[in-house]
Amino acid sequence: MPNCPECETPLDFEVDEVEEGDIVACDECGTEFEVVGTEPIELAHVDGDELDEEDDEFLDEEEEEE
Repeated sequence: MPNCPECETPLDFEVDEVEEGDIVACDECGTEFEVVGTEPIELAHVDGDELDEEDDEFLDEEEEEE
């Protein structure tokens, strides 16, 4: 399960159950993200700021779990 890039809380969704275009929200801080890639999981702020998989630690952690 990936962590929220804003507050590092684990996001409550199953990686294999989301598709590109889905919106996920952090239960802790309320930030919403759009799923822009599924292998590996890539998230973008709903306002359009895409998060680069190479720059975000939570994506590296997700790859190790698979």
